[in-house]
Amino acid sequence: MSAVRSLAGLLAVLALWEGSTRVGLVDARFVPPPSVVLVRVAELLGSEAFLRDVIATVLAWAIALGIAVAIAVPAGLVLGSVRAVRIATRALVELLRPIPSVALIPLVILLVGGGPEAKITLAVYASIWPILYNTVYGLDEIDPLLTETARACGTPRLHIATSVALPCAAPFMVTGVRLSAAIALIVVVSTEFLAGASRGIGSAILQASSGAGRMDLVLAATFVAGAIGFAINEGLERLARRAFPWSTVASAA
Repeated sequence: MSAVRSLAGLLAVLALWEGSTRVGLVDARFVPPPSVVLVRVAELLGSEAFLRDVIATVLAWAIALGIAVAIAVPAGLVLGSVRAVRIATRALVELLRPIPSVALIPLVILLVGGGPEAKITLAVYASIWPILYNTVYGLDEIDPLLTETARACGTPRLHIATSVALPCAAPFMVTGVRLSAAIALIVVVSTEFLAGASRGIGSAILQASSGAGRMDLVLAATFVAGAIGFAINEGLERLARRAFPWSTVASAA
């Protein structure tokens, strides 16, 4: 039902956009109406070259998100469980976390080159933080009574971590993955555009905006990127609701 309401809002915005260009409130040369943009979307989706760009972007996104999960979840479990490590690394984490990924483009290109490795590296960097913080926060939210009861029953520390801590923190981790999924897609497309990648949606947008400045193609490719992000978020939200039906955390973000 929320997806239907979201689509209703989208349709309202598209209608307002179409009307604004038709009556001249918005210059159609710079912002073509959605009736034109959606036709271009259909044309792009029938283009083999653009589909290769979409595959390149989605593949880079998936690899980056997988690496970010593999790094951030164990790191979050350590930071959330061992107070001394959390305090010792707080300054480093707070120093690195606010750095925009796009500011690191020159450094990353210098270190790993301008191929797909650059956008994957930058997307991993940007995606780590929401997963890391949500994992730590999830561990902080565990009811101490649960862990104390397990200890009083003689449950080994490792078993407490797997049977009490992980199930309680898992909905928070999934919320972090949802947030990071959107961030990773933004960074991948932005890097493709700013670094001039040979393949990807960002590269298609860059080519369309160069020369004749085909804003209809720019907006059409941008719309496809937005639709991919919408589909990813809806998929992860449905997965979280099915995996953790008792929790309101995963669906609240």
